[in-house]
Amino acid sequence: MVSVDTNRVVLYSCKDYRPAAKGYINASFVTTSSSENISKFIATQGPLPHTYEDFWEMVIQCHCPVIVMLTRLVDNYKTVKCGDYFQAENVPRQFGNICIDTKWIQETETSLLIRNLEVNYKESEDPPLSVLHIQYPEWPDHGVPTDTLAVREILKRVLQVPVNIGPILVHCSAGIGRTGTYCAIHNTVQRILIGDMSALDLANTISMFRSQRIGMVQTMDQYFFCYKAIVDELKELISDFSSEHSSKC
Repeated sequence: MVSVDTNRVVLYSCKDYRPAAKGYINASFVTTSSSENISKFIATQGPLPHTYEDFWEMVIQCHCPVIVMLTRLVDNYKTVKCGDYFQAENVPRQFGNICIDTKWIQETETSLLIRNLEVNYKESEDPPLSVLHIQYPEWPDHGVPTDTLAVREILKRVLQVPVNIGPILVHCSAGIGRTGTYCAIHNTVQRILIGDMSALDLANTISMFRSQRIGMVQTMDQYFFCYKAIVDELKELISDFSSEHSSKC
């Protein structure tokens, strides 16, 4: 999978870091709107050992407040789906000139692994970048979860982060199927909540995403899962609103 050149993320040299030729990393800016109320995404492949430093440089340079990881490190067939670019116990990890410090880890009832990471350049006097890392290891490659609860919990947590901080970084293994599915769900619900009813045209949203990163949402099952998650979330929001309104009457 090669990033579309017009909207790929371009890394620049800084401190002791020198990017690959033309600042290349397999990552794409993805959005449907220039509105300040709508999240922008960076869709990228799962980092590999030789791209760990590039990945974290991208997080710092783009000021990404959230990383949504939709894969496990190794699948049930012992195939490596993503490198271990984030796990650290007791001591910080270092990639090139960048240090990653895990402040806390939490596991939810929906099998999400939530981490608070602090990211900074080694010996920097600037405050570290606080990154919310959300991993959903139970989402199968090329498939869909059995229900929408975990994906919608990710959505709720990410929507609490102010949009203007920076783009939401989303990755799975290749950075297109599961990644595109989450981005489509997030984008659609968020736009509906601000009254943009054009968001109901999911096919158009996915088409826009694919023009920015090839292959976003890979299978028909993933396409249907987008609809199911969106409907489930809107039903819950309507139910919560109705209950709150009834309690005030």
